[in-house]
Amino acid sequence: YVASPDINTEDFCAAVDYLSNRDDVDPGRIGIIGICGWGGMAVNAAAIDTRIKATVASTMYDMSRVNANGYFDSMNADQRYELRRQLNEQRTVDAKNGSYALGGGVVDPLPDEAPGFVKDYHNYYKTGRGYHKRSLNSNRGWNKTSSLSFINMPLLSYSNEIRSAVLMIHGEKAHSRYFSEDAFKKLTGDNKELLIIPGASHVDLYDNLSVIPFGKMEHFFHEYLK
Repeated sequence: YVASPDINTEDFCAAVDYLSNRDDVDPGRIGIIGICGWGGMAVNAAAIDTRIKATVASTMYDMSRVNANGYFDSMNADQRYELRRQLNEQRTVDAKNGSYALGGGVVDPLPDEAPGFVKDYHNYYKTGRGYHKRSLNSNRGWNKTSSLSFINMPLLSYSNEIRSAVLMIHGEKAHSRYFSEDAFKKLTGDNKELLIIPGASHVDLYDNLSVIPFGKMEHFFHEYLK
């Protein structure tokens, strides 16, 4: 139940390893799609893996930024130190117990005062829309201490050096929109694009077929995977 910038970026690169050695795949025409936290991982993979020719990052989270700074960059250095202290104490407890404490998935039951985006997550992960018995967000969550690696290892450090094509998609009403907008500012070249979907929330781009721009993604991949 570990998430980390290294492991999850490697997931994409390992998939490219596999595809590049299949007889039915053109290794010069490989593209990737990442959604939510994996959107940031996809952009990070594009920065390290030159075999990736086109990347779509949809409703992206920068997991390093949100873990280190909190939502909307609300944490200061003292709060970050306190978070580190708590997480490292948890490491000691985990080592003693020989098991890992989990952080908990989406809060349930949902408090009345929960922010709108938390309600959106609950409506996805805790209902038939997105619930799965093996989904960590739907159930007991990731290891509590996973946050440490994200705090210490910023994603997207070299995203300004990506030469392949990148399409970033985000909802106009998404609480997380600033992640894509700020990440896009670092990208260079005329093969980069940011698409904002009018009226869409963060989770709309998970499963709302009426707003997910499938046609745009198809055109993007056809253009850059020639």
